[in-house]
Amino acid sequence: MDWGGRMGAPKFAMPSNYAYLLRYYKRTQNINVGSYIKTTLKRMAFGGIHDIIGGGFARYSVDAYWKVPHFEKMLYDNAQLMSIYSQAYQLTKRPLYKNVVEKMANWYNKEMTASSGGLYSSLDADSEGIEGKFYCWTYDELVTILGEDASFFFDVYNIEKGGNFEHDLNVLFRTKDHEYFMEKYQISNEVFQQKLNTIHSILLEKRNLKIRPATDDKILTEWNALAIKGLCDAYKAFSQKHYLEKAENITHFILKNCKKDDYRLDRNYKNNTSSINGFLPDYAFFIEALISMYQITLNEFYLQEALHFNEYVMAHFYNQENGMFYITSDIDTKLITRCIDSSDNVIPAANSAMAKSLLLLGKYFDNVEYEKISWTMLNNVLNEAQKNPAFYSNWAIVLDMHLHLNTELVVMGENALESLKQIQTNYLPNVLIAGSTKESKMPLTEGRYISNKTLFYVCHNKTCELPETDFHNILQKFG
Repeated sequence: MDWGGRMGAPKFAMPSNYAYLLRYYKRTQNINVGSYIKTTLKRMAFGGIHDIIGGGFARYSVDAYWKVPHFEKMLYDNAQLMSIYSQAYQLTKRPLYKNVVEKMANWYNKEMTASSGGLYSSLDADSEGIEGKFYCWTYDELVTILGEDASFFFDVYNIEKGGNFEHDLNVLFRTKDHEYFMEKYQISNEVFQQKLNTIHSILLEKRNLKIRPATDDKILTEWNALAIKGLCDAYKAFSQKHYLEKAENITHFILKNCKKDDYRLDRNYKNNTSSINGFLPDYAFFIEALISMYQITLNEFYLQEALHFNEYVMAHFYNQENGMFYITSDIDTKLITRCIDSSDNVIPAANSAMAKSLLLLGKYFDNVEYEKISWTMLNNVLNEAQKNPAFYSNWAIVLDMHLHLNTELVVMGENALESLKQIQTNYLPNVLIAGSTKESKMPLTEGRYISNKTLFYVCHNKTCELPETDFHNILQKFG
């Protein structure tokens, strides 16, 4: 419990585990679960696994303390962790979580964004033949750069003269909270944070002069879809337009470059060309991303696109015999057997993502058959999930949604988005958001638009109360 995450080493971030535990904590207020989440997210943010200077997380820690990472930075880890830290901020309003997300977004913009608008896959661990050299510092170079601020920085980040890593290098690894340093140096929290921010900016400027790790510049539909979802969650939490704009840019990059006329997706984009017929994760996570885009924009285009991609998956990946989805399409080269993956790992299983989206699309389009398929999929894995729940956490979210996603909030009117933006700063995992800024024919919105009015419909299993016009009453219900 002191370090969070899983016991032992190596230590990987497991975002879908944390996503489920956040939902569980919201519903139960279980103190132990809340403490575990808080500890894990803080230790990761303080650890060497987090690039406090440039933003983003490394792939895993080689030790049990999040201290020394394998310095490779993967888009899929960061995409999901943006969601987790954003949701945790919605729940707690802790500034640390906001800071983590802001730094990650800056890293996306400065190091991971292609001119086409998509996000690159990863950054290598090595530079100049030494793992971590780009991210680490010798004692002497920090003294030279920071001067009289060096001793303060050494104290905060556990810098040692002979290095706290190999090759006399130091990983930036924090173990103490800001209160400790406020008392020790007799400074306010504002002064402490400002001092650190100034030093971080200086070090970033110096680090940018170093030889950089290589970039894996392929753009994968699957990982970019995860990034869209993370950016949508960040927009919900912080209401900052740049998160929405980034999510829109990546979404339209995929629709322009990787989508074909029949809703087939290509998996890879590189050198201005898309290639490799998409696998199930490409579709599953992009469908989920499109649903998230609808929830923050109320633009039904995204929901309709999600439906069309879902129909393509049903036609080309669905196994009628067991109700699950194959990893490969039926138009791919025939294999001896077509695999079905169901266990969640560092990236959730595409089948669990499909089960989640089928449930949501079933509710949005009043399609009972989709909801039944989602239930069937869940029942298929229930025995394994009970034996090894840590590897079925996204399935646990699906179960939680089936049991508790029974409230719909429908926001209608020309000013619906402004109201929705304020509502969604709160963590509402079991509230289905719908609405429109104009007339709409969707099942939850049809006949509910009235010009020059903003109306809020609170519904339970699609049975709605009388419309509410007082925004503050809605905030009290969902705030």
